[in-house]
Amino acid sequence: MPLRVTFDLEDKDLKFFRANMQRAKQAAEKASEAEILSRAAEMVEQVKNQEVPAFVQERLERLGALVEMARDEEWALASQERKNVLAALAYFADPEDMIPDDIPVLGYIDDAIMIELVVSELKHEIDAFEDFCRYRQGEASRNRNPNVSRDEYVAMKRRELHARMRRRRSSAGSRTGGRRTRLRLF
Repeated sequence: MPLRVTFDLEDKDLKFFRANMQRAKQAAEKASEAEILSRAAEMVEQVKNQEVPAFVQERLERLGALVEMARDEEWALASQERKNVLAALAYFADPEDMIPDDIPVLGYIDDAIMIELVVSELKHEIDAFEDFCRYRQGEASRNRNPNVSRDEYVAMKRRELHARMRRRRSSAGSRTGGRRTRLRLF
């Protein structure tokens, strides 16, 4: 019988995770993009091949989407957005995270929490990228205007989704009131 565990992170707890993200961001500035992407992808594959709790497996898929997003040349993230994604991935590329991963079940809790925080922070980027991938995949079977090349067609959709992503991020950042405070990791 599965057991559901929920908990709230207070501001002081979030401060701890922000400090760790800041450390990762500084590490990302020193490492090459290829190194960060390679290590993060390696970590995702390594954990996928282990027997880990379902809550970790579910979150790894989202982390894998960030790696794909950064590697996808057609998606072409803008500089600051790319830096944010790389900073997030740098945290997961660091073998010395808060709780050693070799501790059964508990070793991945810090990673799962950080993935949850990163996914929340980069939600609009991930949503737009996933929409772009679905669009691009279906684009091949479309009957489109013969005067518009595939590259032009994909570029048009990319521009549209990048604009939507920035609009949503801006809108989410400008909201006030409500019960939740927007988490800022970057």
